[in-house]
Amino acid sequence: MGDFLAAFAEPAAWAALVTLIILEVVLGIDNLIFISILSNKLPEAQRKKARRLGISLALIMRLALLFSIAWLVGLKAPVFDLGISGAGT
Repeated sequence: MGDFLAAFAEPAAWAALVTLIILEVVLGIDNLIFISILSNKLPEAQRKKARRLGISLALIMRLALLFSIAWLVGLKAPVFDLGISGAGT
């Protein structure tokens, strides 16, 4: 727990967090615009449902990708090995 709190004392961690927040806001706005444009082609009765479904799926996908990136960053050992050595035989 101490290492986790110590990471937030570093300016690099705050810069990374701010960058991630800015990227999430930009991508969220992009998703809203894209889904709105596509849903406007649907009949009036289906637009609200399509927007809700599209935004929900975009949010779930983004969270799944963020969790998978966090998992990858936390790995200590390789997940798989291709058997290629860097020795250059």
